[in-house]
Amino acid sequence: MNSSKIIGTGTFIPSLKIENSDFLNEDFLNADGTTFAATNDVIVEKFKAITGIEERRYAPEKYKTSDMAFFAAQKAVENANINQEDLDYIIVAHNFGDLKKGIIQGDTLPSLATRVKHKLGIKNPNCVAYDILFGCPGWIEGVIQAQAFIKAGIANRCLIIGAETLSRVTDRFDRDSMIYSDGAGACIIEKTAEEGKGILSHATQTYANEEAYFLHFGGSYNNDEDQNVSYIKMFGRKIYEFAITNVPAAMKSALDKSGVEIDDVKKIFIHQANEKMDEAIVKRFYRLFKKRVPADIMPMSIHKLGNSSVATVPTLLDLVLKGEIENQEVNEGDVVIFASVGAGMNINAIVYKF
Repeated sequence: MNSSKIIGTGTFIPSLKIENSDFLNEDFLNADGTTFAATNDVIVEKFKAITGIEERRYAPEKYKTSDMAFFAAQKAVENANINQEDLDYIIVAHNFGDLKKGIIQGDTLPSLATRVKHKLGIKNPNCVAYDILFGCPGWIEGVIQAQAFIKAGIANRCLIIGAETLSRVTDRFDRDSMIYSDGAGACIIEKTAEEGKGILSHATQTYANEEAYFLHFGGSYNNDEDQNVSYIKMFGRKIYEFAITNVPAAMKSALDKSGVEIDDVKKIFIHQANEKMDEAIVKRFYRLFKKRVPADIMPMSIHKLGNSSVATVPTLLDLVLKGEIENQEVNEGDVVIFASVGAGMNINAIVYKF
């Protein structure tokens, strides 16, 4: 049966570095518009202790989401050393379309995938380009969809990109704005006949009963601002409790289907949402197998890059594969897990063997 493997990766990490100290003069407010009792230096210090974020990257004004997606795609094509005309699908995961700085209206006409195909100069009409809106797990879900096309025999090679400019949908009066960042990551997967290599299994779930609006669009916390302009909002505590319960179960489901033993997992590439939450997810995952968390199992990029939604996992993968994260590497034959959680509320996981 056809499976698929990653043959190339690429990222675009914006050059504009925003440090935590850059938020010290912001006027943070509660959801009801009241001020915090704590000073900003205390708020920022607590934020760093919980999330692990020290700095994040914002896209320069001249770049939009599709531009960053294109840059990451170019690098992935080059890394894979392929003819881009041979791509069967281009799948772009994002959540807000192209956003111009200062204008909070997502532009998705044409789709971002079509824009990337246009920028790449691909002439082949049989290269199908489309977008996927799936919250932060979008890139992983795009890989799962591409794998389905390959297994069905209707594709041999696919480009999957995760790109986002969250800095342009954040309310500066909301302290959660410090979490978000911009960036893009991409990979190319192709059909493989190698037994026991590539994507071994996966799991995806959507919780839309009580959880559907844990992440949503809402007005500024400053009541004097235009309330018709919406920003990304979240119920952080509810998301934390949801994630640490349900993500480990989805990861276990994927691992059980793969036939791989927990002791043979070498790395877990988890969505860079919140350092403490990610650590809790992985700890609970290993607890399901009555095991301790191995040292260096979880590469992290959130400290310097923040939470760039769909871009975090492919960016993290590319950085590790190219030796750019200290004391982290992946070798031939290693089994890894990709996992994410986000708006929807969606959860997914992939078990993969290099």
